[in-house]
Amino acid sequence: MLEKLKIDSKLRKELDYKLLTVMIVIVLFGILNIYLATRAEHGVFFTKKQLIWFGISMLVLYIILLWDYTILYGYVEIFYWGSIVLLIITRFAGSVINGARGWIVLGPVSIQPSELAKIAMILMLAKQMQIVDMKINNVKNFFKVAIYAAIPMVLIVIQPDMGMTMVSFFIVLGIFFVAGLDLRVIGSGLLALVLAIALVWNSGIIKSYQKMRLVGFLNPEADELGINLQLTQSMIGIGSGGFLGTGVDLKSNDAGYAAEFVPERQTDFIFSVIGEHWGTIGGIFLLILYAMLIYRIIDTARNAKDIFGSVICIGFASYFIFAILQNIGMTIGIMPITGITLPLVSYGGSSLLTTIMSIALVLNIGMRKKKIQF
Repeated sequence: MLEKLKIDSKLRKELDYKLLTVMIVIVLFGILNIYLATRAEHGVFFTKKQLIWFGISMLVLYIILLWDYTILYGYVEIFYWGSIVLLIITRFAGSVINGARGWIVLGPVSIQPSELAKIAMILMLAKQMQIVDMKINNVKNFFKVAIYAAIPMVLIVIQPDMGMTMVSFFIVLGIFFVAGLDLRVIGSGLLALVLAIALVWNSGIIKSYQKMRLVGFLNPEADELGINLQLTQSMIGIGSGGFLGTGVDLKSNDAGYAAEFVPERQTDFIFSVIGEHWGTIGGIFLLILYAMLIYRIIDTARNAKDIFGSVICIGFASYFIFAILQNIGMTIGIMPITGITLPLVSYGGSSLLTTIMSIALVLNIGMRKKKIQF
């Protein structure tokens, strides 16, 4: 029985330890900054919860590594449609957090089904790409794959969770681009997105606070103490860090500007805390780690033994690229504010678990890029 819980030594040699190490360093750096963001008001409460979720996530990562990822191929539909059912349940019986009915609360645990739907969508697109042999410019193939992408996105947009909708859209865009979809079709898709936003602007789906965020982004100096207060406080916190940061003094009761004045500082605006305490150099350090992570994922995609594995990696790489640019961008005013967390760094059990699950799949694909000879 115990032998089944061990990873074969030949497979262990193929494990991408660089990717695994970079991921762990990013998570630990995130946990440290969650502590800095919340210690003055909450002590170690959020830090302990994140550490517990990290432990659970690493256990799940190990379990995922035990099984050949190709086994997933036969169960993709169950996972995909199961996530769709969860999204429907959430729409009618979910809990509203930060304006979106996107959570299922089970006692002390809050689950965000859209995070699972994100992975399920990537798996379904990967399977469909395998079936059509990446021939996405065939009209029938294109619409078949596009419909599978659209179903979860529609259910997410009506929550309404515009941040996760944007993430899902750019995941699909990344997969289609790598698959070689005609650039004219991609351009038409972007135009259609703009038209869709225009159509739903007054439909009631987009809430007033979401409209104000976009208006505030387009005119950041118009209401610095109103809708742009969060951005204003974030930029003050980051600006106070300068190049080297203010440093960390755990003995002092002063947790810093961001910890006191920036809303959602441990989740969406964790980069404000990083910018203040670690400065520009700390931000560059984090970006270098992310660049290494994304490079290793793309390299795994390049060397995967099948289309299914390759597209899974591309989907996750697209997620990381967009989520990182969007989250950091919104804290410094170059992107509109959305509820997109900073991958592996922001506080949140569902986000951390699903992100580490995605990296576990990439590691699994890399371990099995060639057949093991016994």
